[in-house]
This record gives sequence, C-alpha cells and structure tokens, in this order.
Amino acid sequence: MEGIPRIKDVKPLDDLMIMVTFANNVVKSYDVNKLINQYPVFEQLKNRAVFNLVHVDCGGFGIAWTDDIDLSE
Repeated sequence: MEGIPRIKDVKPLDDLMIMVTFANNVVKSYDVNKLINQYPVFEQLKNRAVFNLVHVDCGGFGIAWTDDIDLSE
C-alpha cells in the first residue's frame, strides 16, 4: 500500500503501552488501554504474558498478539 509505512518493530512497554517503529524510522508509542476498554477481545491483554507476545504481522502491515488479537497499521 502506497503512503502507509510498514511496521518494522514493536515492543511491549509498561502500563500496557507499545512502542512501534515504522519502516520510515518514525517511532510512536500507543496506549493499548484504550482498546481494552473499547473492545472486549482486547481484555486478554491485561494478562502481561499475553501482552508481551506482541509481534509484527507478516509483511509489516499490522501487529498481533495471538491469532485472535491483532491491529492493522
């Protein structure tokens, strides 16, 4: 997709935050608490072991924790 940078890396942080590095080297942090409060599927991320599973999806167009919990860029 043109104009949308791919995700290069994602790291779990404290307080249910993640740090995302894009292919254009822009680094952003995101508060996952908002997702947990808005969408029930994300409730599983309150479990730190599950939250720490965050990884870049194949191709760099999103991130995922499990097969059921993911986000597009």
